[in-house]
Amino acid sequence: MRMGDSVEFSHKSCEFLKIGLEVYALCITDVMKKGITLLFLAGAFSLQAGDLDTIGVTVLRQVDPTLTGSGVKVAQPEAPYTNPNEFEVNPASVGQPVSLFTYISTNGGIVTGYPNSAGVESGHADTVGGNFYGIDHGVATNVSHVDNYAVDNYFNHYIYHGLPLVNPARVVNQSFIFDPADELVANTNYDDYAAQYGTIFVSGIAGANNVEPICAPGTCYNGIGVGAYGVFYLPGPTTDGRCKPDITAPDQAQVPGAVSYATAYVSGSAAILIQAANRGDGGANTNAADDLRTVKALLLNGAIKPGGWTNGEATPLDARYGAGLVNIFNSWKQLKGGKNAFIESTTSSSGGAHPPGPNTNNEPTLAGWDYNSISTTPTQDRVNHYYFNLSGGYVFALTATLVWNKQDGAANINNLNLFLYNTANSNLVMCSTSMVDNVEHVYLPALAAGRYDLQVLKKGSANQISTAETYALAFEMFTMQLSARLTNGNVVISWPVAPTGFQLQSAASLNPPVSWTAVPDTVLVTNSQNVVTLSAGVGNQYFRLYRPAF
Repeated sequence: MRMGDSVEFSHKSCEFLKIGLEVYALCITDVMKKGITLLFLAGAFSLQAGDLDTIGVTVLRQVDPTLTGSGVKVAQPEAPYTNPNEFEVNPASVGQPVSLFTYISTNGGIVTGYPNSAGVESGHADTVGGNFYGIDHGVATNVSHVDNYAVDNYFNHYIYHGLPLVNPARVVNQSFIFDPADELVANTNYDDYAAQYGTIFVSGIAGANNVEPICAPGTCYNGIGVGAYGVFYLPGPTTDGRCKPDITAPDQAQVPGAVSYATAYVSGSAAILIQAANRGDGGANTNAADDLRTVKALLLNGAIKPGGWTNGEATPLDARYGAGLVNIFNSWKQLKGGKNAFIESTTSSSGGAHPPGPNTNNEPTLAGWDYNSISTTPTQDRVNHYYFNLSGGYVFALTATLVWNKQDGAANINNLNLFLYNTANSNLVMCSTSMVDNVEHVYLPALAAGRYDLQVLKKGSANQISTAETYALAFEMFTMQLSARLTNGNVVISWPVAPTGFQLQSAASLNPPVSWTAVPDTVLVTNSQNVVTLSAGVGNQYFRLYRPAF
C-alpha cells in the first residue's frame, strides 16, 4: 500500500531452502526386559539465536512474562550414549538449582542431590534440558520439578506395567526411539498410559539410522511426535499409515540428531499451555483446558505452515512437517479465546448427507477451543456444528484441529471427521476424513467472508469402539489488517500481535518486478498491537505483511 492507502496482505511463503547435512552416527543401547531396543539420537549442538523468536516464546514473554511453566512437573528419561550409567542432567549446565531434580537410576534407585551415585552426567541430557527448561535458552524456565530417569528403568518398570511415575509429571520429553520390531508393544503401552493418566508424551520422530521407517514412541496415537525442521529424516507416515510427525520445531544443529533438541522446544511449549490452563487463561473449566487432547489440539493448531506444506482429505498432516512449526504464542492466544461449545447437534443416517443445520446463532469468537463429547448409534452419524460469521469483506485464514484419544485397552480408534461447509449454499469447502488417524486438520490460507459451519462428525458403526467419544477442537479464523496514521510528523504502522509470525515489508514501487524488503525498524508491542514508527519523509512506499517460511 501507499502510506495512508489500503492494505495489502500476502499469504505467500518463500520457497524452502535446501541445505547440506552432516550425518552423525546413532548409538544403540539395550533395555533389560522385553527385548526392546532404544536408539539414542546423537548430534552436535549449536544454538541458533532466533529459535525462541521463531517458536513464539519471545513475543509471549513480551506480552506475559509470567508464562514460564510455573507449577508444572515434568520428566526427562534419557538413554545412555557411551556409558551405561550416563543419563543425568547437571543442574549447573541448565542454570537450575539441584533441588529441582530427582534422579531415578537403571536399577530403580531414587536419589536427590548432584553429583550422586545413581548415574553420571549426559551432555545430551544437558542440551535437551537446556532447551526444555534451562534458564539461558529454555522455553519453560520455571517448571516446579524435573524427574530425570535412566530410560530402561523408566519404560520397563513404569510405562510397561502402567505404574504411576515417581512424581505425577504432566509432560514427559523423550529423545529416543525403539527398535522397529517392538513398535506395536511400545505404542500400545504409551497409548494406554496416556489415556489412563493424562500424561503428555512428547517424542522425537526418526527412524533407525534415518533410513528405516519412523519408530515408537513418537508414533503412538496419544502422544505428540516431533520432527526437526530443516534436516533430513525419513518422513511419515507410520508403518500402519498414520500421519506423523504431529508438529516440528527448529533443528538448531541442522543434523539428524537435532530432533532431540527440537523435541524439547515442544515439551516446553506444552508445559506453558498447562500452566496457562491451570491458572484459568482458558476459562473456569481447567480440567478441560489442560487435558492432553486440548493441549495437543492447541499446539498443532497454533503451528505456522512452512513453505511447501501440504495435506489432503485422508492425510490431515504433512508427512515432513506435521501441522507445521510450533508457535506457543499462537497456541496460547487460542487458549485465551476460551471454551466454546457447539451451537447445535444433529444426526443423519450412517454415511448420509449432513448439511448445515437450521440454527442461526454463531460462535462468539473466531479463535478458541472446545472440549466435548459426541455419541452415535450403530446406524446413525452425529454432527456437532460450530457456526462462524466471517464479516467485513476481508479474506480470512482458517485453521482447525480435532484430537481424540485411542482409548485405554482399545485395539483401534473411533472414526471422527472434520468438515467445513458454506451455510449460504450448503457447499462443502474442505474436509479431513482420515480413516486411521486420531487427528483431523483443515487449513485454508484464503477464505472469503461469509458464514461457515465447522462440523465434528462421529461415524456410527457396528464396529465402533464406543458409542461416545471425548474430543478437543481448536480453531482460529483471522485476517491481518495493517493500519497507518500520522503522529508528530511520523508514520505509525500497526497490525495485530496475534497470530504471530508475520513480517512487515516495504517496496518503493508496485511496478514489476516488485522488490519487497523487510522493514528493519524496531517493532514494539503495545495494547496487543505490533507498532513500527517511520519517518514521514522517506518518500512513497508500499507495505505488506508477509509470513515467511523459516
